Amino acid sequence: MSFSNLLTSQILQQFWREQIASRLLAFWQLTKPRVVSLIVFTAFIGMLLAVPGLPNLSLVFWSVIGIAFVAGSAAAINCLVEAKIDAVMRRTQWRPLPSGRLSQQETLIFALLVGGSGLWILGAFVNLLTMWLTLATFVGYAVIYTVLLKPMTPQNIVIGGASGAMPPVLGWVAMTGDVHAHALILFLIIFAWTPPHFWALALYRREEYARSGLPMLPITHGEKFTRLHMLLYTIILGAISLLPFASQLSGWIYLIAAIILNGIFIVRAVQLYQNYSDARSRKLFGYSIWYLSLIFTALLIDHYTLFFAY
Repeated sequence: MSFSNLLTSQILQQFWREQIASRLLAFWQLTKPRVVSLIVFTAFIGMLLAVPGLPNLSLVFWSVIGIAFVAGSAAAINCLVEAKIDAVMRRTQWRPLPSGRLSQQETLIFALLVGGSGLWILGAFVNLLTMWLTLATFVGYAVIYTVLLKPMTPQNIVIGGASGAMPPVLGWVAMTGDVHAHALILFLIIFAWTPPHFWALALYRREEYARSGLPMLPITHGEKFTRLHMLLYTIILGAISLLPFASQLSGWIYLIAAIILNGIFIVRAVQLYQNYSDARSRKLFGYSIWYLSLIFTALLIDHYTLFFAY
C-alpha cells in the first residue's frame, strides 16, 4: 500500500471513529444523564433505606440498571415530543433533535429499545411490582405530563411532579416487593420539592418559556404570584421533611440536617419573594438540587449510623 493510500485510509478511519463517537454522544444526551443521575441516586437511597443492613448487591445492580434505562427512555420521549419547543429555547437548542444530529425515527426506536430493555430487566431480575410501577412512572412522565399536562395547565409541574417523585418508591419496592409508608414519605419530599425547584428555573427563563408557548406559572399568573407559591411550597416541604424523624424512619442526625437545609431553603425563598432578581432565582434553583442530594444523603448517613449503633 502506497503512502497516499495509507494516509487516506487513516483519515477515513479517524472520520468514522469521530462520526460514531458523535452519534453515541447524541444518543447519550437524549437520555438527559444529569436528570437520570438524580433519579437513580434517589432510587438507590430508597433501596438502602428499605433494608436494615446492606441490601442484596445483585438486586441493587439490576434495579439501578432497569430504572436508569426506563428513565433514559422517558427522557428521550420527552425530547421527541418537545423538539420544536427545544428549538426556540436557548438552554435546549443544542439537544440532538433540534440540532439535527438525530432524527425522530432514530429517537423513537432508541427510546423503545432502551425502555423495553429496562422493563424486561426489572421483570426478569427484580420483581414484577417494580416493573409495573416503573412502567406507570414512564407513562406518567412521558405521556400524561409531557404530552397532556405541560402544554395545557400552569399546574403541570405540580401534577406531573408525581412521576418525578417515584424513584425512591421504586427503589424501596425493588428491595422489599411492597410499598411501605416510609417509601411514601420519600415520595412526598420530592413531590413538595418539585414546584419551587422548577419554578425557580421558569422565573429566570421566563422569556424563553414565553416564546415556547408553554403555560408556565410565571407566564400565566405573573412573577409575584409564582414567588409566593414557591415560598408556600418551600414551607410545606420543610414540614414534610420532618416526617422521617416523626415516623422513626430516621434519627437525630437527619433531623438536624433537615432543619439546617430547610432553614436555608426557606430563607432564600423569602428573599426571592421580597426582592426578586434573575441571579437570586438562579441561585435558588442551584441550591434546590444540592438540597435534594444532601437531604437524601443525610437520610442514608442516619440510617447506617443507627444500624451500626445497634
